[in-house]
Order: sequence, then C-alpha cells, then structure tokens
Amino acid sequence: MIQLVLFLLGVDYLRRRWLTLAVAGGIWLVIGVSVFIDALDGVLYFPIHVFAWLLLIEGLATLAVARMGVGGQRTLRYVKGGAFTLAALLIMAGNHHGNFVLSMIFGTLFLADGLLQSVSAVVVRYSRWRIVLALAIVEILLAIFFFEPYPTHYVGTAPYAIGLGLAFGGWNMLWIAFRVRRMESLPPENEKALALSDDVIADPTLADKSATAKAAAGAVATEADSPFEWDGPPAADEKALTVHVWTPVGSARAQANRRLIVDRYIAAVDANGVISTGHAALESPEGIYISLYPGVELDRSPDEFGRILRATRENNVPGTFQPDYATESKAWCESTTRVRIRNYRPDRLKAFWEKYRQDPTYNLTYRNCSSTVSKALEAALEGSVGTFHGRDTGWRAFLRLIVTPELWVAAQIRKRAATMAWTPGLTLDYARALSMLADPRPFGYLKMARLAVRKMLRSRREWRQEASDAADARAGRMDSSSAS
Repeated sequence: MIQLVLFLLGVDYLRRRWLTLAVAGGIWLVIGVSVFIDALDGVLYFPIHVFAWLLLIEGLATLAVARMGVGGQRTLRYVKGGAFTLAALLIMAGNHHGNFVLSMIFGTLFLADGLLQSVSAVVVRYSRWRIVLALAIVEILLAIFFFEPYPTHYVGTAPYAIGLGLAFGGWNMLWIAFRVRRMESLPPENEKALALSDDVIADPTLADKSATAKAAAGAVATEADSPFEWDGPPAADEKALTVHVWTPVGSARAQANRRLIVDRYIAAVDANGVISTGHAALESPEGIYISLYPGVELDRSPDEFGRILRATRENNVPGTFQPDYATESKAWCESTTRVRIRNYRPDRLKAFWEKYRQDPTYNLTYRNCSSTVSKALEAALEGSVGTFHGRDTGWRAFLRLIVTPELWVAAQIRKRAATMAWTPGLTLDYARALSMLADPRPFGYLKMARLAVRKMLRSRREWRQEASDAADARAGRMDSSSAS
C-alpha cells in the first residue's frame, strides 16, 4: 500500500519531501521492531486497547460505506470492515480464548496467502517468481509462528501483527525515500523511472524542466480553478481517460456456464467448452488507443489452457495493437463496462505508449491485454494525485489517500495481480479503485452524514407541513360548526 501511495503522488512530490518520508519510515520501523520485541516476554507496554478502539472505529466506518462500492470493491470493503471489527473485539476481550482465535485467524490468512502465492509462482513462472516463492515460504513460516503457542501462549498475537505491519511499512518508506533522494543527482540523460515494481508498474519518465514540460504545465494552468473533488463519475461529454473492459461472461460467444468468482476474475467456459478470458483496452481523448491482442488465435481448450498459462518464452506469440475502439467493437462487440477518469497525465501516457508499442509480443499471463492496460493506466496516473491540475496538493493529498478506503482495495488487487496475472476482472476493479483516488470524491463517511442530515431536515419539514395541514383542517371544522 505504501508503494501505491508514493506512486500516485509522483517522483517530483517525493523528491521535495524525501527527508520527512525517511524520518517517518525510520520511526515506523523502530516502533514496529520495538512492539514485536516487547511482546515476546508476554508483558506488553504497547497501548493495545487504544489501538483496538481505533481498529474498531475504522472497521465500523468501512462497513458503513461498503455498500457504496461497486463489484469487487464492495466485497473487499466488507471483508476489510468485518476483519477489522472482529480483530478489535477479540483484542478487547483480552482473554485466552480471544487471543487463541485471533492467532488462528492470522495464521490462516498468512498460510492461505503463502500457499496461493507459492502455487501461482510455480505454475505461472512469471518474472522473479523465485523471489516471490521465497517470500511465500516466509509467510508460511509466519503462519506456523502464529499457530504454535510459544513463547507467550497467544498473548502476543496482536502486538506481533502490529509490529510486523509497522516494520515492513517503515522499511518500504525508507527504501523509496533514499531511492528518490539519489535521483536528484542523476544527469538529465540518465534519468530513469521510479520502478516501484518492475512486473507491474509502467515506465513513466521523470518530470523534467524542459520547455515542453513548461508548455504542458501552462496548458493545464487554465484548469487551476477546477474543483478538487467530484460527486460522481465524468459525464458522457466530459474529457476523460476511458478503460474498456469486456468481461469473460460478457464476451463469451455462447451461453457461459456460471461459476462464482472464476468467471468474474479468471475465465468463463461456454456451453461448447470454449474458454473466454475477456479483454481490456484503454482510450484517451488525445487519440491514443491501447489494446493488445494475440496476432494468432490461441488454443483455449481446457487441455491446452494449463500449458499456455505459463509466463515463459515458449508461450510468447506475435501480438497486434488494435487501431481504435470503433474498429475493435465493430469486429467483436461493445465493451461490457467502462471506467472513466478525469485527472490523468497525457504526457506520461504518450511517453509510455511510444515505448511500449515497439514490442508487440503477447503472452497470455505476463504481457496480455489486461497487464498492458494496467501499466498504461499507471503511467497516465503517475504523479496525478500529488500535482492536481498542475498544483502541488501538499500534505493534504497524502492524508486524503491514507484515509480513502479504495487505497486498501487497490493495493490488494495490485498485489494479487503482480504475483499471479492481470485479468480483465482485476483490471476493472483496479481501474474503479484508482478512479476514486485520482478523481477525489466526497468521503463516504461525510456523504452518508450529509444524506442523514438531509433526510432528517426533509422529515422535519414534512412533519411541520403535516402539523400545519392538521391545524388548518381543525380550524376549518371549527368554523363550520360555528356557522351552523
């Protein structure tokens, strides 16, 4: 999640604040290690109940706004809110049974994630799969650590988890802060992108001080009075970046056999046994259309699908980029779903596209339509939050990102796709989450509060009107009786 925050804020934003970032990362790291060590002897000095109350508030707030999400966003919100609330209640219980249940939950989560990543690494064989396999083994060892009672008989479960989270988050912040600081001394001809994750993030160039960049900044200066947040997606006639997604079920040639989760995020199998994986494309108002498709039809029968799933060179095939959406939709069908984003960087997207299009290689797992769109989307959004319409948003942008529920949603989707494969379903949910971060919306908590207040005021007006109507009716009856 830390890497996603820093990616959205951008390199320029980070270079101006690298020292603060490094100090914060160091503090997080020290606190995390201290909390973990403090819990080893069973005597805890960390204010765990204060943390539990904060966890409970966050969990309940997330559950309150979960229904506002769409698709996978809503599910992940409910999962996060429920998990946080349950963990807070177990911590507050403060007895052996609560600590035991909490240990089993953490152990199961680490074990499931470790097994999932290890299996996907061995099966898919994507870039750096051996490193991910090693990290998955570490997760499995951590699961065993949570399962067994030594050394505190489950008393230190919550502090262990808190300490590990703070320590890893602090380490990531330190690593990125010092990496950004070193970039300040690079000569212009050697400037490189801040590649936070080589297998997911695109190759956006660092913002330079050339005349071209200044001209681009001047072009967006007229948007300085644009609102910082919008209450809803862009209108149909509004300038926006568009992510087109053809879901596996929606793009199947025949009636698909529905399978929960599988046909949403992986593939759908129609009545004839043919597998449909869906498709994704990206379209910008500047005329860029990014849609990678295999140049030769792949054998997607169930017998061959397992073989072509591997991200190895022998499964590379020549690919082709579709010219535009009109041509592609006419040859196939209209996209199932669209996600539109106002706040993006056309210059970053153009730089990415000019480099990426030089290699038309297609691989079903590591270089497919979905991974291409996800990389292009990240290239277009790199730094868009830190410099909103050319304006430095300051620490407000950082604080807003931290408390936005979609940040956690996007981080989970991105992690899963990076260690497995990008699919149209994951790209759809990722684009939806990023749209909420790039185009700031009113906070769900505040929005719900405003709706509640408006409903109360409307109900009060209705009650007053009913009371007034009743009084008028009584007065009319009294006048009639007096006249008689």
